[in-house]
Amino acid sequence: MPLPLFALLVCVFGVGTAEYVIAGLLPNIASDVAVSVPSAGLLVTAYAVGVVIGGPLITALTTRVERKTLMLTLMAIFTLGNILAALAPGYTVLMVARVVSSLAHATLFAVALVVAVNSVAPEKQGRAVAQVAAGLNLATVLGVPLGTLLGEQFGWRSAFWAVSGVALVGTALISVFVPSAREADGGVAPDTTSLRAEVSVFARPQVLLAIGMTVLGQTGAFTAFTYLATMLTDTTGFSGTAVTVLLLVYGVGSLAGNLIGGRLADRSLMASLCWMLVALPLALVVLGFTLDSKPAVSVAVFVFGAAAFAITPALQARLLAAASGAPTLAVSVNISAFQLANAFGAWIGGLVIGSSFGADGVTWTAAAVSLLALPVAVLALRHDRRGGRPEGPGAVDESPAPAQSPAPAQSHAPAEA
Repeated sequence: MPLPLFALLVCVFGVGTAEYVIAGLLPNIASDVAVSVPSAGLLVTAYAVGVVIGGPLITALTTRVERKTLMLTLMAIFTLGNILAALAPGYTVLMVARVVSSLAHATLFAVALVVAVNSVAPEKQGRAVAQVAAGLNLATVLGVPLGTLLGEQFGWRSAFWAVSGVALVGTALISVFVPSAREADGGVAPDTTSLRAEVSVFARPQVLLAIGMTVLGQTGAFTAFTYLATMLTDTTGFSGTAVTVLLLVYGVGSLAGNLIGGRLADRSLMASLCWMLVALPLALVVLGFTLDSKPAVSVAVFVFGAAAFAITPALQARLLAAASGAPTLAVSVNISAFQLANAFGAWIGGLVIGSSFGADGVTWTAAAVSLLALPVAVLALRHDRRGGRPEGPGAVDESPAPAQSPAPAQSHAPAEA
């Protein structure tokens, strides 16, 4: 892995760990700051709201900031937020710390993806996205368990100190290994765009279709994932310890799927994406059929993890292609859409569990929801073939867009992440 991509991966790993690790620390946090567990759970909600609202807003306000400078600034904000969380004397300050940390999340991830695809050859851009996004998979597989273990052994504050340490390492790696626009382009003007150009890409049908695929596919996946432990316990009969192991199996599957998806996206983006959007509901159906068999469901959990995350590089690649020329705000909005889809999926799954279908109906509902993304992908593919936009992948055009007029929808080579 090229060192610039490794630097970005470390930063994404830190951000992902900060978002997810708090779930395993809630009982300890609630006890220490003298609030109920549901009140402590609002720390998760506040972070998600910060990503959904703050991400696009921060991205819009920083379109004129050179990307390396912006990443270093965002990592500084993220680090300070986590240090504040580690030092928080009570619930209110901890809530503020979580919101501060969340403000860096979407914009940092969006800029990291744009920088990643511009640091490699066009035929390797899907893999570049997968390698950077693997930081989130590693956060699930390694960061969350290790952070939870730290919290259990040394108190929940130690987990935030650890995340702060990772963030400082990531910041140092970006400073050393990620070139600035002037360094990369031999003194050419910084890689900035205008807000008008960034907003104008939302007039492109393919941008909206790409975000639609993200929302539907991710909603389906999280409808099942949110209640995966419940299904494995109540339906399959696994113990709590066994479920923890199976969630690790899911995490390993997600990492494998992410890396495989990146390679497939480089070969044939839209064809691969369409097949992946078939594979996800099929994996969910298989999961539903195997819930009564412990050996079979163990394999199905791995397959589900792989199918759920194989689509991520292709979806990001597709969006970067559709929004070429000024992609950062579009990617930031897409990351916010991921958060909304996660919440919506959890809500749908909860409705199903509370109905007469119970936990057994969750996978079938999830499969039906995720399948809705396929016709959107087919529509996007047909739009390509009618000359709407090339399928990709290709290099993101990172030349600055004119401040007074938005970049034409057809004037840039496709940009795939």
